[in-house]
Amino acid sequence: MYQDVMLHIGGKWRAAKDGRTLDVINPATEEVIGKIAHAGKADLDEALAAAQKGFSTWRQVPAFERSKLMRKAAELLRERAESIATIMTTEQGKPLAEARIELAGAADVIEWFAEEGRRAYGRLIPARADGVYQMVVREPVGVVAGFTPWNFPVSQAVRKISAALAAGCAFILKGPEETPASCAELVRAFADAGLPEGVVQLVYGVPAEISEYLIPHPVVRKISFTGSTAVGKHLAALAGTHMKRATMELGGHGPAIVCNDADLDHAVKILAGSKFRNAGQVCVSPTRFLVQKDVYEPFVERFVQAAKEVKVGNGLDASTTMGPLANARRIAAMEGFVADAVQKGATVRTGGKRVANKGYFFEPTVLTDIAPEARVMHEEPFGPLALMIPFGTVDEAIAEANRLSYGLAAYAYTRSTATAARLGSAIESGMVSINHHGLALPETPFGGVKDSGYGSEGGVEGLEPYLVTKFITQANL
Repeated sequence: MYQDVMLHIGGKWRAAKDGRTLDVINPATEEVIGKIAHAGKADLDEALAAAQKGFSTWRQVPAFERSKLMRKAAELLRERAESIATIMTTEQGKPLAEARIELAGAADVIEWFAEEGRRAYGRLIPARADGVYQMVVREPVGVVAGFTPWNFPVSQAVRKISAALAAGCAFILKGPEETPASCAELVRAFADAGLPEGVVQLVYGVPAEISEYLIPHPVVRKISFTGSTAVGKHLAALAGTHMKRATMELGGHGPAIVCNDADLDHAVKILAGSKFRNAGQVCVSPTRFLVQKDVYEPFVERFVQAAKEVKVGNGLDASTTMGPLANARRIAAMEGFVADAVQKGATVRTGGKRVANKGYFFEPTVLTDIAPEARVMHEEPFGPLALMIPFGTVDEAIAEANRLSYGLAAYAYTRSTATAARLGSAIESGMVSINHHGLALPETPFGGVKDSGYGSEGGVEGLEPYLVTKFITQANL
């Protein structure tokens, strides 16, 4: 059921003008399963012109009507969820169960922003003189260029598109080349719901070429990027040079603090599930497991057992609980991290190797005795590697949690309300989840601090970057 993926420009699905394509590879089999259209400069120029025209139309549509259309798109996404989930698993690798969850959450995101856009209120400010009116109105920022990754091809794109549409903006999406079809199905749901031509464009190609052409272009007024910190810094600098608004959701190296008084079984169940979800290819994945010394060995033993129980395989197999990594580069990265850590004294408690010779499968891996200078202690692994680190006092755990320049998500487990309050306050992170995994709901803000970026992509905060504030003052004559 996998079909070649086209560009979507000006309301039409079409090939690239120069006919170029890229291969799509199934990470579970390493087989080419289809092709995607490779956009060139002529395609981007057409997308920019279409978006500019689409914005002039969409911004005039009342928020109430925009909301109804978006809710229709959410309904279509739910109706098509099973077929899209199969597409997603085929091109991305995650188990079908995870793909279904992603799609259900994406529909919820569309509905959330559909309603939130109806409540983008302005205000009246009391004037100092009779006959003067002081009004604050909210207007859409304009055409937005969004750049989304392959690890969550629908849920990463849907947050950006939904917030932009709710605000009245038009959108150019540079989708992920590794996982283009599921992302295209999201755009198809909006198009089939009746979105006017030109309001959303979808292009693929060489990421650097597309970003360096779109971001400086005068038609584009805002960018939103999800990806690595290194690339994000480059794009943020480019946006800053041209005075473009930017939302950056970048990398992480999530600390997970487990205190002596934690419920270990509860902590292991949630943290292991979070660690190996999507084969660890999650920006908010817990990576450094900081465990207080009195419970360190019991926690590690339980976690190792949980890792061993993970069923690695093709995501289309109902028994699979962890699929392959996205590409061959991720296998090489995992092998490099493990080899470096072991060379510096680390112990592999379980895993550490590639699974089979076909497909990008890697074992769920737990490392102990990790030297502070090991690369994996400083660089985001973005894979199924769990680092076990003992600590003595809560102050030591906080210091280690805050040591890196990352600050996206952090986790903690304790029965003490005082300790929980202290950790929530002291950890330098955009999100802190204590005693459960409560991130990425449509109604809650999602974003980081420090090198993990700036801006939020959920909750009421997620709409703000797509709106500009205008002050109008008027005196009656």
